[in-house]
Amino acid sequence: MHAPIDTYRFVAAPFHVDFMQKLSMGVLGKHLLNCADSYASDRGFDVAVQDGEHYTWVLSRLAIEWEDMPRQHEEFCIQTWIEKIYRLFADRNFAILDKDGKPIGYVRSVWAMISMETRTPADLLALHGEKIAASVCDKECPIAKPGRVKVTAESPVAVHRVRYSDLDINGHTNSIKYIEHILDLFPLDVFQEKALKRFEIAYVAESYYGDTLSFFIEEKSSEEFDVEIRKSSNEVVVRSKVIFK
Repeated sequence: MHAPIDTYRFVAAPFHVDFMQKLSMGVLGKHLLNCADSYASDRGFDVAVQDGEHYTWVLSRLAIEWEDMPRQHEEFCIQTWIEKIYRLFADRNFAILDKDGKPIGYVRSVWAMISMETRTPADLLALHGEKIAASVCDKECPIAKPGRVKVTAESPVAVHRVRYSDLDINGHTNSIKYIEHILDLFPLDVFQEKALKRFEIAYVAESYYGDTLSFFIEEKSSEEFDVEIRKSSNEVVVRSKVIFK
């Protein structure tokens, strides 16, 4: 029987840190996704097949809040556990621990398991039953759940065409690439003068090779920004909130 909480160990390698010599958001995001995949794989609910359809996990929402990031060459750990299972969604949390085992950040995420053929979500308990229900844990995650973001801006601040390096194994834009593109909207001096405090992202629709993505920003305060990414059809692909301190 697996414990409901898994711990994964990492080192902030030189090519994993940003110009401030701290672990980059993109690399952290990849680590989080890999931890979630390993956790589910070890327990036998990483993928599923039912009635001829193949199912896989997709990230729906993410909220990251932290006091610090691991620095170059520092060891750190990521813990992950499942907080709650709904019919179509699962709440998965993470804790980021520094080299001394002290929590320096937390993450809340929402996942769905969708059909690779129809892209529709599946009933998690019908697919995985006790295997996934046994992993639910009441460990505390002391940050707020992702909130709602609505951007009314009509003029984009940037435009990006989806290229080869944006794509993931399923042939659509990688969820972490959206995070990197959103952070690229801010000038370098913002990151020199302020620290990222919280980042939220909600994945609304998929984008594919050749799609043109337009980025819209609404400034809520000098430290809080709402971002929307839309396709050329004006369909919303991603909504995000970025908070500095």
